Amino acid sequence: MAQIATEEAQPGSRTAARRPALSPSRASDFKQCPLLYRFRAVDRLPEVPTKAQLRGTLVHSVLERLFALPQHDRLPGRARELLAPAWSELTGERPEWAELFAGEDDAQVAEWLSSAEKLLDSYFALEDPRRLDPEACELHVEIELDSGVRLRGYVDRLDVAPTGEIRVVDYKTGTAPREIGEAKAMFQMKFYAVVLWRLRGIVPRQLKLMYLTDGQSLAYTPDEPELRRFERTLEAIWQAILKAGRTGDFRPSPSRLCDWCAHQSLCPSFGGTPPDYPGWPEPDPGEETPLDRAD
Repeated sequence: MAQIATEEAQPGSRTAARRPALSPSRASDFKQCPLLYRFRAVDRLPEVPTKAQLRGTLVHSVLERLFALPQHDRLPGRARELLAPAWSELTGERPEWAELFAGEDDAQVAEWLSSAEKLLDSYFALEDPRRLDPEACELHVEIELDSGVRLRGYVDRLDVAPTGEIRVVDYKTGTAPREIGEAKAMFQMKFYAVVLWRLRGIVPRQLKLMYLTDGQSLAYTPDEPELRRFERTLEAIWQAILKAGRTGDFRPSPSRLCDWCAHQSLCPSFGGTPPDYPGWPEPDPGEETPLDRAD
């Protein structure tokens, strides 16, 4: 079996290995169900995305492009104009996404794009991007804690005030969640808050979730003692992952969320048999996909 820990590749090597890391999506997977984590991070089983997931990825891409425009040009009509070229670029990178629309006529595809327009309109009802000057969009953040845990993820948007205060913004293309969904979303935001706090030495002033389907925003203000506790939670999750990784003992944890799992046929809780354990992945089980980031 492959070793749990890996080292960075030497400079000049053909492929730079990245050490195993914990992302908010994969940490959330393990909390929800260790076997789901294994299927996604270790076995890397393919999952066919839904059109709703693709729409979320598209809207995130458009909003990133919108903030690359001059402030005065960040208008609803301009955002709609960005939809088609953004979708063309996304499907150029991942042609299998376009296959979900095989057999559909132009009118049906246009209707799907129109549903993305509605999400963009909802965004503009929540805030005016012409009044904002983000430091970064789709920001890759990564840090290794003193405990040796490497944290990695992508922040949808980072706002920094002239006074230095930080706001972390995350777009959600679904509706404002009930209890389980809200806890999962806030777990993600606290993950980013810990990374930014350790990178910059500043506790984010606000964590903001923007739900575009129903036009709601949720804002939360963390404090340093809370982030210290959450950091210990992340360290405990990583240790549990490493322990499971040594033996391949990733157990299922049935819940209501199983209804949305793409891997029920392989899950013992549903009479299935997982594939043979391939060993701990090399070099990196912590990467998030664009679909993860568009949740």
